[in-house]
Amino acid sequence: MSVTLANVAATYAQMQKAAVAPGMEARSGASDFSKLVSQAAESTVNTMKQGEAASVLGLAGKIDLSQVVTAVSNAEVTLQAAVAVRDKVVQSYLEILRMPI
Repeated sequence: MSVTLANVAATYAQMQKAAVAPGMEARSGASDFSKLVSQAAESTVNTMKQGEAASVLGLAGKIDLSQVVTAVSNAEVTLQAAVAVRDKVVQSYLEILRMPI
């Protein structure tokens, strides 16, 4: 058997598949996570915009005060959740940086 680049690449690919533990196969879901984060960010921004719009309509007297309070409360809770997630991500990143190599 002659050693060619194609044979070496095929052998390497087979060895790589064999070395992977069960359940640790590469997944194609990396883009799914980015979509999830993107959708969560869009949802947060939309909730904040709804709270602002409700405030403006409330000042104009076009909607009831309870609707304004509900929309602003939803925006506040969403903002608090986003800040909490951001804090956990930063904390995790700093913890990873402190790990010895």
